[in-house]
Amino acid sequence: MPSRLEVQRPSPTTVSFTVSNAPQRSSSPAKILFGLQVLLRAALFFCVIAVAIARVRNFVFQEDGRVISWPAVWSSPLGSKLCRLVDSYNPLAIAVVSALVIYGVFRRGYIEESLLVIRGFGIQTSTSSSTYLSTASTRFIPTTQIQDIVIHEAFKGFEVRFYLAVIVEGEPNALVVFPHMLPKREILEQVWRGSRRCLYDAKS
Repeated sequence: MPSRLEVQRPSPTTVSFTVSNAPQRSSSPAKILFGLQVLLRAALFFCVIAVAIARVRNFVFQEDGRVISWPAVWSSPLGSKLCRLVDSYNPLAIAVVSALVIYGVFRRGYIEESLLVIRGFGIQTSTSSSTYLSTASTRFIPTTQIQDIVIHEAFKGFEVRFYLAVIVEGEPNALVVFPHMLPKREILEQVWRGSRRCLYDAKS
């Protein structure tokens, strides 16, 4: 999915550039589809939890609990059918399939990278994680260590790709901004002009 740029200016000295390939949900069908995806993820998650509980029922869930009467659950038609189904498969296969389903449930499915520029303080880069279970990876560079912000070009396979880079004092390699997305040159030029204007132009 093509990447798009979102620019936010909470103050005259702060600007945030976010590049994302997440699907837009502005229309009603898109919102309905997103809601169905959330419900499907929740259903798959609870199915995995139910299978796991049924698998270890002989060790943990045999006596009445404070809220749930487990013997009644396992003797019910649905509970007995679930127990027979779980017992008929190899525990290792169940564990592998459950792990894959859990990964699919919490997989983000899109990439979001941002550049936050604060005049007088520095810049912060951020890249979203691949799942909802972990936080984004961020890095802050103070203004005193920023030598320049440039647009470079490099070969990726048989095509030329442009990328935005920050030259940091004391580091042999430049810091690539939006390293996973590598947006088009038009987006990079807009981010380059806006970030330099915010950092160095006192009249902006």
